[in-house]
Amino acid sequence: MVEDGRGSFLSDIEEIRARARKKMDDGAVTEGYLADREKVISVLNEVLATEIVCVLRYKRHYFTASGINAEPIAEEFMQHAQEEQTHADLVAKRIMQLGGEPDFNPEGLATRSHSQYVEGHNLVDMIREDLVAERVAVESYSEIIRWLGNDDPTTRRVMEEILEKEEEHADDMVTLLATLDPKGRAK
Repeated sequence: MVEDGRGSFLSDIEEIRARARKKMDDGAVTEGYLADREKVISVLNEVLATEIVCVLRYKRHYFTASGINAEPIAEEFMQHAQEEQTHADLVAKRIMQLGGEPDFNPEGLATRSHSQYVEGHNLVDMIREDLVAERVAVESYSEIIRWLGNDDPTTRRVMEEILEKEEEHADDMVTLLATLDPKGRAK
């Protein structure tokens, strides 16, 4: 054990080395991993579905945005689509690190997703639907982060990084909505 003045913080390093050699096939998942790995993978596949649905919704909004204010708003939609794709990639990579398989199967994608795919008929509707989806992501991802706690700090950090960007997206949608519909309120 290693002492740091506050007590021991590391087990016998020789024992750690021996376990590492014995269970190499487990990859990044060591005996120190405290979470329910299968449940974490399942939850991450729900997050993956959520991010894919968000990519698709933002892409649709990008391509269908029309009107005098459409160009800068469409560009915002595309930026968000690209960021959501980055989130999906991060989540898929983490699923693989945990020994799982990312579920990209389009069948059931909408039912695995926390957010819904709602198209919207005009820019204000599109922004409102994107704001609703971002708020759903913020709330559900916050819950996932609390659930993970210290049992899986790497997955928690991935989710915290994604959550930070989702909060930014929600803020962007509120700003766009206030600009386009200053007398309206998010319903």
